[in-house]
This record gives sequence, structure tokens and C-alpha cells, in this order.
Amino acid sequence: MLKVSYHGHSVVKIEANGKRILIDPFISGNPQTDLKADEVQADVILLTHGHSDHVGDTLSIAQNNDALIVAPFELATYLGWKGARTHPMSIGGSYQFEFGTVALTQAFHSSSYTEEEDQKIIYTGMPAGILFTDNQKTIYHAGDTGLFTDMKMIGERNKIDIAFLPIGDNFTMGPKDAVTAAEWLQAKKVVPIHYNTFPDIEQNPEDFVSSLPEGVGTVLKAGDTID
Repeated sequence: MLKVSYHGHSVVKIEANGKRILIDPFISGNPQTDLKADEVQADVILLTHGHSDHVGDTLSIAQNNDALIVAPFELATYLGWKGARTHPMSIGGSYQFEFGTVALTQAFHSSSYTEEEDQKIIYTGMPAGILFTDNQKTIYHAGDTGLFTDMKMIGERNKIDIAFLPIGDNFTMGPKDAVTAAEWLQAKKVVPIHYNTFPDIEQNPEDFVSSLPEGVGTVLKAGDTID
């Protein structure tokens, strides 16, 4: 059985084929999460892009668990220089891992890592969305993105069971565009993410869900699980 849980902001955990997979583990400094970075157990970390509210605690979690990091090429290279074990990928490509297949889709956003002490911004490649399948179920994590029409193609070519879509606006799609994205993706379940963590992205997820066809939208609180 594929087990999927949500942990605030854009943090998603997948348990598949005996492996624990974390997407965008922003935990320290995340007021929405139920997790503690030093207690998290993970075999794999999937990253959509390099912003600190997505990379989050990746390095410490990877070090504590000897976890593999799968990320866009430049971000994987940067984290590899920091001592992490990485697998680089690029948009449009897919790879069959022992825990399932990962494919990166495009996302319209930016991607950089900020080293505040040195006031340096490190370019970390193109931002991405993630398609994960365990050969039976498919999960789409859109990452941070605006609406784009190729979501229609993503929906047509993949039978998506769960889509995690940002609704916060300002930095990503807002609720109105996310409703259109959900229509194009044709996912069986749609879960809103990337909202209410900061003042600039405050939204009512129930309003978003009520705008979707009945039974499609699901609001998950931190720690909630879908089997």
C-alpha cells in the first residue's frame, strides 16, 4: 500500500516499497509542520527547487539517515559539494529507482539558495514539479509554480491519483489558477499546499476545495495521511 502524508507548507512524505520518501522537507522554522528535523527518518529526499522553504533541513536529514537526495542538476551538484549523496535529474527526464519512478516536470518559478551570512544567492537550476509512481499509483507534486497550459498534457499522459498544488498566491498560483490546474490535471484527489506559512500567502483552503468538483479536493492538516 502507498501511504502519503502532509506535513505543512510543501512537505509531503511517501511510504512506498519499503522506503520513506520526503519531498521538500522545510521543517525548522516552519510554523505549520508537525515534524522535528532531528527525529525525521527518511531513505530518500526529493527536491523541487533550491529555495530555503523547500530545501529546508535536507542536508541534516540526509546526513542523519544516509538518505539519497534527488534534485535538479545544479541543486544536486551544490548539495553534493556539501557532502550529500545525490542523484541529479533534469526536466523531462525520468529514472527508475528501487522505490519507484521519478520524473521532473517544468514549473514556472525561480530557484536559488541564499547564503545569508555571506549575502550570496546561489543559482540552483530550473525549478521543477515531481511525478512519482510506484507502478500502481501516481503522485504529482507541483512544487512552486504558476499556472501553465502544459498541465493539460501532464494530466492527459498520466493517471494522477493525488496532486499537491500550491494555492498561496504572491509567489505561486493562487486559488483561482489552482482550480484551473486541477481541472487540467484530472487528478482523482487534489490537496492544497504552500499556504498560510507566511503572511503573504494566507489563504482559506476550504474555499479552494469547495471550488472543485465534489469529492476531489481534500484539505490535509499537518500529519494527516491518505492511504
